[in-house]
Amino acid sequence: MTKFESTVKQIHSPQAAVYKKLSDLNNLVTIQQRASDPAFVEQLRASGQVPEDKISQIQEALQRLVITTDAITYPGSPVGDVTLRIVERDEPKCVKFEVQGAPIQGNLWIQVLPTSTYESKLRCTIGAELNFLMKQVAKKPLQEGVEKLADMLAMIPYGY
Repeated sequence: MTKFESTVKQIHSPQAAVYKKLSDLNNLVTIQQRASDPAFVEQLRASGQVPEDKISQIQEALQRLVITTDAITYPGSPVGDVTLRIVERDEPKCVKFEVQGAPIQGNLWIQVLPTSTYESKLRCTIGAELNFLMKQVAKKPLQEGVEKLADMLAMIPYGY
């Protein structure tokens, strides 16, 4: 299994609050709802973090997601329904996921560790079963993907 790790991201919320939000995928429904909010879309445009031509694609993809407590499913992809399912919760420090329905076996770990009473740090790790050729092709996109995922998770308002 080939592993790709993000850099460590600082979160301005306690470990328990971060874990609570990430261990119940129903909490992501708010992100799905915000994608259709014109004010949020305008804020996204103004930030310059997402290219203009990708905003509508992201909105469409988010609206298609089927979210439950334990899984996120993207229906109708070219390879069929692809699901990211929670397979293990290690409260309050780690949530492990497994990819189902994709042509490549893989998993994702989100680790959360406290840095103080009111702050924590987060790291994402992707593990994928890749043959030599696929490893050469997918190495850069997977590394960039795990880094972008960690960045996104660091921006979520976790509250406490």
